[in-house]
Amino acid sequence: MSDGFDPIIGALNTSLNLRLVNQNVISANIANADTPGYKAKTMEFEGALRDALGVGNHLPPAETNSHHLAHHATDPVHPEIYDDPNGVESLDGNTVDRAAEMSKMAENQILYDASTEMLKRKLGMLKYAISEGGGNR
Repeated sequence: MSDGFDPIIGALNTSLNLRLVNQNVISANIANADTPGYKAKTMEFEGALRDALGVGNHLPPAETNSHHLAHHATDPVHPEIYDDPNGVESLDGNTVDRAAEMSKMAENQILYDASTEMLKRKLGMLKYAISEGGGNR
């Protein structure tokens, strides 16, 4: 992940992008809670983040040549979104549990806000290092 950015900033950027995707999946579930036959969708955030950051059980691709493909922290993320296997089908075939989805949305929002706050603090430290931490002027 050495593409010019601090690795922490890159990881937080990737986390925020995945949280956004997760929020969209949850929102779609809530919007379709009354749609007959709709199957609730989900994504596994932690696994998607590990894969995006290249810290999973597999080796990340090496970029030995500028023409080789490798993942960078600024690349868009494409986590796997699949039917929620824990969904209980109602009489109309819908598997959305509105209360559970609202809980997931609140949790995801709190974690998004925490990542945003960490990014803000990291950028604040860099700003301080650039403007104040230079020593002699």
